Amino acid sequence: MILRTIISVVGGLFLLRVGILHFTDTGWFEPIVPPMFGSATFWVLVSGAAEIIIGLGLILPRTRKIAGYACAALLVGVYPANVYMWMYDIELGDGTSLSPTGHVVRLLLQLMGIAISLWIARNPPESKI
Repeated sequence: MILRTIISVVGGLFLLRVGILHFTDTGWFEPIVPPMFGSATFWVLVSGAAEIIIGLGLILPRTRKIAGYACAALLVGVYPANVYMWMYDIELGDGTSLSPTGHVVRLLLQLMGIAISLWIARNPPESKI
């Protein structure tokens, strides 16, 4: 289905971009890593690598199903950083922060991202045999 392909590619490109930013501007992401997880730099780099790999997986039709599931898992896995940011009003590395409404919108977008990722995973492209 063309819609699934478009959404997969757009989502994959988005994850690639954000994943690369995790490597080129780690300081922007580090403040929102909860201290209980240890080295913020480590987690920023690990999540960035995961975003790049999953982004490529969403773009490539053969890996789209597993990438959809992986993307849903990633979105769940990184949400503690968003909760930490929300609970303690943590600023990002450039000093920006979200309003209470912004945090709610972010939560809704995260849930939508999980739902879309699962939709992609459960509806892979038809194979041509």
